[in-house]
Amino acid sequence: MKKFLKALFYVVAAVYPILVFTFLVIFKVDTKILSLCIVALAAAFFLSATGSKKTDANEKTSLDWKPFLSSVLFLSAGLFCFITGKEFFLKIYSVVISATMLFVFGSTLFMPPNIIFRFATLSDKSIKGSSFEHKVYKYCEKVTIVWCCFFVLNGTAATLTTFSEKIFGLSPETARKVWAIYNGGISYVLMGMLFTIEFIIRKLVDKKMMKLFPITKFKADSRKDDYIVCYDDVWSKKDYKTWKDFLTDTAKMRAFFDSHSAKEYILHCEDYWYFLCTFVAILQCKKTVYITQNITESFMAEVKTPGVSFITDQNVPLDDTSFFIPDLIEKATMPSETDIRTTPEINDEETEIYLYTSGSTGKPKAVRHTMKEIETDNSVVISLWGEEYFKRKQITTVSQHHVYGFYWCICLPFTLGLPFRRKRIEFPSEFEKLTDTSYVLVSTPAFLKRTVEVLDKLDMKDVFISVSGGAVSEELAVSTEKLFGFCPMEGYGSTETSGIAYRQQSRDGLVWTPYDCVKLWVGEDGCLNVKSPFIKDPAGVATADLVELYDDGRFLLKGRADSIVKIEEKRISMTEVENRLLETGFVSEVKVVALSNEVRQYLAAAVVLNAQGREKFAHSEKFEMNRWFHDFLMKYFENVVIPKKWRFVEKLPSDVQGKIHKLEVMALFE
Repeated sequence: MKKFLKALFYVVAAVYPILVFTFLVIFKVDTKILSLCIVALAAAFFLSATGSKKTDANEKTSLDWKPFLSSVLFLSAGLFCFITGKEFFLKIYSVVISATMLFVFGSTLFMPPNIIFRFATLSDKSIKGSSFEHKVYKYCEKVTIVWCCFFVLNGTAATLTTFSEKIFGLSPETARKVWAIYNGGISYVLMGMLFTIEFIIRKLVDKKMMKLFPITKFKADSRKDDYIVCYDDVWSKKDYKTWKDFLTDTAKMRAFFDSHSAKEYILHCEDYWYFLCTFVAILQCKKTVYITQNITESFMAEVKTPGVSFITDQNVPLDDTSFFIPDLIEKATMPSETDIRTTPEINDEETEIYLYTSGSTGKPKAVRHTMKEIETDNSVVISLWGEEYFKRKQITTVSQHHVYGFYWCICLPFTLGLPFRRKRIEFPSEFEKLTDTSYVLVSTPAFLKRTVEVLDKLDMKDVFISVSGGAVSEELAVSTEKLFGFCPMEGYGSTETSGIAYRQQSRDGLVWTPYDCVKLWVGEDGCLNVKSPFIKDPAGVATADLVELYDDGRFLLKGRADSIVKIEEKRISMTEVENRLLETGFVSEVKVVALSNEVRQYLAAAVVLNAQGREKFAHSEKFEMNRWFHDFLMKYFENVVIPKKWRFVEKLPSDVQGKIHKLEVMALFE
């Protein structure tokens, strides 16, 4: 009975104006009799709404408040009409409803979240906490304002029709018709039109909105089968890999991993497509993956322990536990449609991904990451620059075997659905062969430096440049903006911390802005300490970077603590020595290291001369070059701390990321 009354209530509330018109105008029912019927019906609704209902096992009760307010309005309208004999008390219900809805909707604009956003998050749980939450909120805010405007106009029209006898001098019967036609017909038509228009606009907005599908959340139907995931060297050749290709090749690799007993795999793959399919399949099969750039014989002998297999796309010697990815994919049996459409669950917190540090200050070590940390980091990046990424294709000069390249060149474009170039750019001249003009370029300071030195002009018109792996010098920032038309957006972080902060020198100068979710403080040693959702240790991570932390949370990097050495009881910053050498105007790159012999510790400098430097010292002996730089540094330092050994080289030893390796620099002086 209660369910019946509740259903009847909603029907009566919806057609109330039509019912009033029918009884008063068509059936000529007396106003007081109609008011008594409404009172009786409202009383039944009220009892139904205030009846108890069980909410849990403890027999607690709660008010069924949804029809409660309307039943009170019905009851009040009926009683007032019966007592006064004035039928406008029956009509004013429509005015009160519009005023109530205006209050409910309008109040949420001042007491957020707005009501449309609340409805949206109830129907789609993925909105809360997503990188596009803010955009959805702003859209819902606009829709809420539109509905408020509608209730104002609708309430005004309802008021005019309610008092049309006095305002417009209409006869009682005509006034009833006008009231019923608008409140029982036109009002609902207008409301339906608004619903329809908003629905169409929402679909158009949704179509333009970024569709984010992280590696741990995607399904077979997340994107259309012909959606372009990556492309080969030249976009115009139509040599694409689609979403269907991704599902197929991932299924092939999954079948391979399921057929082998190894639980751990070392992954090295220069082809981004092979890397992506293999990596995703490893996670789907719940295996552990070690991602490394170094596959030298000596390194592999250390890390490839019993039970660990090696998988690659490189032509290197393979044994019974090493596998060649192109053969595994190209020669595999075509999976069934069911296998292709199967996407095994990936638990983002249980994934075991080991990325190696750069080894710039010593021997590389494996640092464990989970997809939860990685995708949280990516969500922050997307919230900042996702719109810029979404409208472009991606090219990169960065290896995916390091944390920066892995996050930004594999996980980020996959999540955004950003078409990426299958192989990285290895030489600056490749920029001139690109056939499009709109790209996201993921690069390093070292590669940008090489590029601006050999190229004078590019035809790319719309480029967004993301840079990490070292700080961009002021001179390089200006040169890059001149060549590409965009000042690099620099990211600061490490394998241990993931992303920490960003800057764009054309806007921020040399000051770094931390991500909103990152907490920073300076330790007693003057080094930056970091705590963020990307770091597993709740205590955070202490870096070796010396900083000046400003009151607004931004900071300035001032070198590394491990660059401070003591030479004959005098503390000296090797970074400061490097900066002074760059100030000569004759040096493009320099690395100062601390060496020692049986007697004492001393500094040594490896220097790369720029064009002006090569011209100046073209006819000089090495000892003359040594003396010139020694005398220059004497203006700033005591003689005892000035480098005692010098090497003038064409290029400093570095990896594909542009990281300069300390041990290899030291080897130059052996």
